[in-house]
Amino acid sequence: MKENKNSKQAVRLPLFIGAAMALGIFIGAQMADSGGDKPELFKSIYKLRQVISYIENDYVDEVDTEELVEGLIENMLVKLDPHTIYIPKEQMERTQSELRGNFEGIGIQFSIIKDTINVIAALSGGPSEKLGIRSGDRIIKVNGENVAGIGITTTDVMDKLMGPKGTEVNVTVMRKSGDNLTIEYTIERDVIPVSSVDVAYMIDEEIGYIKASRFTATTYMEFKEALNVLQQKGMQKLVLDLTNNPGGIMSVCIDMADEFLAGKQLIVYTQGKESRYNENHISRIKGDFEEDPLIILINEGSASASEIVAGAVQDHDRGLIVGRRSFGKGLVQVGMGLNDGSQLRLTISRYYTPSGRCIQKSYNGDIAEYRRENYERFQNGEIFHRDSIVVNDSLAFTTDKGRTVYGGGGIIPDYFVPYDTSGNSRYLNQLFTSNTIAEYVLGLTDEEIRPLEELGMSAFLESFEVDDNTVQKVIEVASRNGVSFNGEQFESSEDKIKLYLKAYLGRRIWGSQGFYPVLNQDNEILLKALELFDEAEKLARTNPN
Repeated sequence: MKENKNSKQAVRLPLFIGAAMALGIFIGAQMADSGGDKPELFKSIYKLRQVISYIENDYVDEVDTEELVEGLIENMLVKLDPHTIYIPKEQMERTQSELRGNFEGIGIQFSIIKDTINVIAALSGGPSEKLGIRSGDRIIKVNGENVAGIGITTTDVMDKLMGPKGTEVNVTVMRKSGDNLTIEYTIERDVIPVSSVDVAYMIDEEIGYIKASRFTATTYMEFKEALNVLQQKGMQKLVLDLTNNPGGIMSVCIDMADEFLAGKQLIVYTQGKESRYNENHISRIKGDFEEDPLIILINEGSASASEIVAGAVQDHDRGLIVGRRSFGKGLVQVGMGLNDGSQLRLTISRYYTPSGRCIQKSYNGDIAEYRRENYERFQNGEIFHRDSIVVNDSLAFTTDKGRTVYGGGGIIPDYFVPYDTSGNSRYLNQLFTSNTIAEYVLGLTDEEIRPLEELGMSAFLESFEVDDNTVQKVIEVASRNGVSFNGEQFESSEDKIKLYLKAYLGRRIWGSQGFYPVLNQDNEILLKALELFDEAEKLARTNPN
């Protein structure tokens, strides 16, 4: 009976119906003012109001209206395109912090290993670093509540440790040492900047390397700072690594592309149903890297804003694009706030590279199939052979110098680099899925780490090699984690295991600066790019810009 309904649900339904009725009245008034030029829209809104009303008055069971409406919205949007999405209010702060390039919390990078929160790094300048929390510390309590061995998730950790600036959280850490210290910290949360430029360093006396992992509000300034630092070190050639960069804020990637393009050149243009969404974005500043050789790295994980930068550089023959075909996202979204704090991120236009390419890959309404497309590149051999890339001749375009490029599904690089499977094995994969390598490195005591610190980063990168004794200890940790030793697979992966061990050791001591230079020794796309600077230089010197 109606009087027995949950009071919260009983309140929600009439409120929602009232809102739907108000919306219908508002739309009707708007249509009347405009001559009723959208009668079908009014009919659809009225039908929706009827359905909700019938559910409220006549459905056999109680209904959670909020859940019903959330599902309705999500199912409706999937009919449009794969990038128009609904963001519930509970997720908005986290989503916005990712785009802002900062969040409010205690400032640690962490990993959950054996059901325990392990500190990978205390972020530079953050409250945890200032208090002395270190890489390798294990968080066992938060505000007196046990958080170890309870099945805690990454989301749980973020919910407990993130919070408004100025608020406090009590954290108990266990530090591995001779007597396994337990230390109590009271941490005052603060605004924590999150770098989107993961690393910048000189590969040799002339070649600089910058890796950008996404495009947030701070990415352009981070990039500019990294670029200027490398130029002061003598950089004359640049590798910009956009592999696995999913994109982000469009205006930021436009500013980055502007650093490479001289004069007033088209970077990207957008076209939508509404003319107000049609824009041409032109290079307008004197960039810091307009003339010297440039190579951009991309792969199947490079999307959206990454593809705008790569597409502009490729179309204007400004630099070489090296790697594998990018993801293929050519749609532009804008956030539209809803009354409860949630947001509709709506596709309002398509973007086109300077030559006229739209690189959005096809979508038939099946979101699961759309997401599987990258996996299918492995199945059809494209990830290993350029000849397996299917191009549409009707979507052929030309660069400034007359080279043929294609639209319709990502940026095809100038130089294709096949995915390197050498050294891979099931045993190596199990070392990662069991977190064995990270566990071993984070479990080392300060006394065990100190000799590497004293060696110094330069000597570590140039001459340190992981010895067999260390590898044997990792094998023993793996065994305790349920990873059975396989001699044949170990032998094929031994070099990679040692490389990853060295990289994780470098990260524990020096962060990204000790991690990526080691990891990049096995980066097949970067290694190929380093062979191509003669051609990149020729392209830069003959560029008419």
